[in-house]
Amino acid sequence: MGQTAGKKVSCDAIQCRSTGWRHCRIFVVAMLCTTCALLFASEARAQCTARDVLQNQLRLKKAPSADRPQILIKSAVDVPVWKTITIGTFANFFALSNALDATGCGIGNSAGEIFARPIFSLRDTKTNVELFTVSAAELGFQTDTALLADIYARAKQLGFGLAAAEVGPQLRLQYFDQPIGEFLIIGMEPVTTWKGAPVILNVANGGAGLILIGQDGSANAQISVASRFVFVRTNEAAPAEAPEAVALVDH
Repeated sequence: MGQTAGKKVSCDAIQCRSTGWRHCRIFVVAMLCTTCALLFASEARAQCTARDVLQNQLRLKKAPSADRPQILIKSAVDVPVWKTITIGTFANFFALSNALDATGCGIGNSAGEIFARPIFSLRDTKTNVELFTVSAAELGFQTDTALLADIYARAKQLGFGLAAAEVGPQLRLQYFDQPIGEFLIIGMEPVTTWKGAPVILNVANGGAGLILIGQDGSANAQISVASRFVFVRTNEAAPAEAPEAVALVDH
């Protein structure tokens, strides 16, 4: 009887240890699965960090943008579409900000401030927008800098139009392979901060990660003619002009 009881206790102990190891293994596997899921989610979120930008450059074998030749533009119809993006995909400012945060994209103080302004509206239906990039020099400016108002006026004369404010953050979310060192000024109507300062947006990659920043959007802001702008194209683009007829602005 004593031996039988002893065997029973021994068997029960072995069974308990076996059950415990089984539960332990299940727990470890569950923990590993959870960790992998979290790591995957982290990788999916981090699209704008410096590490991910570098990986994009290597994966796509794209070198940072170098100085490109400045070709005088005669008309917007001569400029090919640079990129097509979709706007109207967010219900409100909070959803847009959360999307930028989820991808790890940086937002400058003034850029973040104008997001909350009533004038910063979002389109309520999905729409594809064709974007064009040109420098102030390509628009015909030969000095080191030019006034923002003059750049806008010349762009309009050639058949370009100002983009909606929403284009800035949407381009940031849809341009993860931006070359290091590229700064693109969004040609847009300025949005004023709470203190009344006019701000336009700049989609940038300074090397520390992808970011959306604000900059002076006043009419008399001095802009380097090497700076590149993002415009849309109007339905009535200007016809090509002879080179000698291009108005060059000198300040």
